[in-house]
Amino acid sequence: QLQASGGGLVQPGGSLRLSCAASGFTLADFTVGWFRQVPGKERERVADITWNGGVTDHADFVKGRFTISRDKAKNTVYLQMNSLTPEDTAVYYCAGGPSTVQFNYWGQGTELTVSS
Repeated sequence: QLQASGGGLVQPGGSLRLSCAASGFTLADFTVGWFRQVPGKERERVADITWNGGVTDHADFVKGRFTISRDKAKNTVYLQMNSLTPEDTAVYYCAGGPSTVQFNYWGQGTELTVSS
């Protein structure tokens, strides 16, 4: 099971860190990704990281603002989000799978609202 947490209400320009914790299994050999979705819009990939090598990839619209990372000891992936804008408002999901194009396990989502 993947558990996403850390969402909330943030002012524009603010920062927040999301967490994705795995329970019942290890993330070894997984690729873990963060996705987001706004009601009525397609889900979009935000960033992903390979667990073993720590190779990261970030969508262009978050490069320089968001950073994905992992803590092997805690079996957890993080998404540090800085310089938030109202356009970042969405439900954020984490997912795990065997590659960057296959995510089989999804968390329940955590909601981020960026508003003054």
